[in-house]
Amino acid sequence: MPGRRLDPEERALWRKVTADVRPLATDAPPPSAGPTPRAAPPPSPAAPPMPEGVARLPRPARAGLPPKARRVAPDTLDGGWDRRLKRGLVAPDRAIDLHGHSLAGAYAALEAAIAQALTDEARVLLVVTGRAPRAGHERRGLIRAAIGDWIAGSAHASRIAAVRAAHPRHGGAGALYLILRRRR
Repeated sequence: MPGRRLDPEERALWRKVTADVRPLATDAPPPSAGPTPRAAPPPSPAAPPMPEGVARLPRPARAGLPPKARRVAPDTLDGGWDRRLKRGLVAPDRAIDLHGHSLAGAYAALEAAIAQALTDEARVLLVVTGRAPRAGHERRGLIRAAIGDWIAGSAHASRIAAVRAAHPRHGGAGALYLILRRRR
């Protein structure tokens, strides 16, 4: 217990215990009184100078794509929802298929579908994205890879209670359920 003082009996016992304690032999030098000086980090290589009259171009804008993901509200489903979703007992109120869209088009379609589902007070939105990429197919599954960031960065992120994998009858590994919060 920090801050507690030992009474005379405990102090005598402690002295007896520590009387025959010897430090382990180590190769380390004894601790010095001051901090050891650290070597300065090596200088970072400078960028090559730009030719005169050439200006750096700004980074390209991420046209039609969401900003970086914001903080996501905590998952708020109870066990009953999860059991019904796993058994396939929940029918989606709305569905959107993102196959065949470009990344920007898929993001815009997802935002519109979430907004429409919220307007219609739907509870479960089925989002069909396609399966995750397989080894050797690096251009496959881009929408599936980006969907989590899109949902987290969505203007409607605060109205999404949870994201769950879809039951096989609704698309399995190639689809997600978005569980939307009720309006209060």
